[in-house]
Amino acid sequence: MELSSLKQVGINTDSAIERFMGNEALFAKMLKKFLADPTFAKLTAAAAEGNGQAALEASHTLKGVCGNLSIESLFDLFAEQVVLMRADKWDEAYAMMPEITEKYNLVTDTLKSCLDVQ
Repeated sequence: MELSSLKQVGINTDSAIERFMGNEALFAKMLKKFLADPTFAKLTAAAAEGNGQAALEASHTLKGVCGNLSIESLFDLFAEQVVLMRADKWDEAYAMMPEITEKYNLVTDTLKSCLDVQ
């Protein structure tokens, strides 16, 4: 696993590997599970439909997952989006979707390359 590439897209690999008690293989396994997780698609669909409750649940879930995996670049975006949603600032929260999608795609493309996942 190419840690420097992961760091470049906002993944704090030092923190993550420490959280996984030095087990880099387990960290890689959890990153692969992140790639297979359908929650981002749920967020995208909910935002497009204006389904606030589903969007909040998906964004909150992604915030937690990204926090646990030290994907700080996405964690920060989801944290901001959740705050906006909870404040009933739905237009602002949904307006974040292009930036979130761009960063999500950058992170997932990098993970696929580094983890040799199709």
